[in-house]
Formats: sequence, structure tokens, C-alpha cells
Amino acid sequence: MLQFFSALQSVLAAFFGVQSENKRQADFKQHSPTSIILIAITLFIAFVIAIYAVVAWVLNT
Repeated sequence: MLQFFSALQSVLAAFFGVQSENKRQADFKQHSPTSIILIAITLFIAFVIAIYAVVAWVLNT
């Protein structure tokens, strides 16, 4: 479970662009690309759904 949260933190830092080069290199050595890609796709879909929901809510009010 700790591995998952570490990968999640890495993906979130990459989304915001605040990850250092040393941390990025360590993450590539520590995590599998499949887990990083799956977490990134899941977070991207959640982000798109959240944006859609906010826009739909604003347009209805």
C-alpha cells in the first residue's frame, strides 16, 4: 500500500510540475511504468469528469 501512495504522490507532483529531477529518476527506478501510467490515466479521467461537472453546474445556475 505504501508503494501505491508513493506512486500516487509521484504522479500528482508530475501533474503539477513540482517534482525534482532526482525524485523523478528515483521514481523511475522504484515504480513500474504500468502502475504510473494506470494512476495517471485514472487521475486524468477524474480531472476531466470534475471539470465537466463544474461546468455543467455553472451553466445550470
